[in-house]
Amino acid sequence: MKRLFTFMILGALLASCNNSKNQQAEAEEEVKTTVVPVEKAALNEEESVNKEASVFFVNLQEGEKVTSPLKVEMGVIGMDVEPAGEVHTNKGHHHIIVDGSFVKDGEIVPMDKTHLHFGKGQKETELELAPGKHSLTLQFADGVHKSYGEGLSKTIEIEVVENTNH
Repeated sequence: MKRLFTFMILGALLASCNNSKNQQAEAEEEVKTTVVPVEKAALNEEESVNKEASVFFVNLQEGEKVTSPLKVEMGVIGMDVEPAGEVHTNKGHHHIIVDGSFVKDGEIVPMDKTHLHFGKGQKETELELAPGKHSLTLQFADGVHKSYGEGLSKTIEIEVVENTNH
């Protein structure tokens, strides 16, 4: 009786494995047919970015002396600001890179203490910076944080000075 039960279990397992292989093959085929249309539908650079677009710091100028914390207002011309999540033509959101350069076109903007994300569609923020010279790079990216590259970035140098109004 034990042998019969063991053979029944083995038979069921083998049948299950065969079904799993068939299901896996079907799933792989489904993925193949799904990926092709998605790739074709994906926006390329020409479709997703206005070539005349630019970003700028609204309230900060090159070489400006500021105190910390400092208010930073971010602007964009030729694109619309929207929260992160989906990729839409001529839309995206801001990032500020502290003491770093632009992110190359098509690369994902890193998420760390120097790459600040404004994925809720924010257009202003307040930064705490140590006294001294700093570069700020404003970088625009799409809904999945894929950079629009140097063309939609702006780097300025500022100097944070001690607040003497204590």
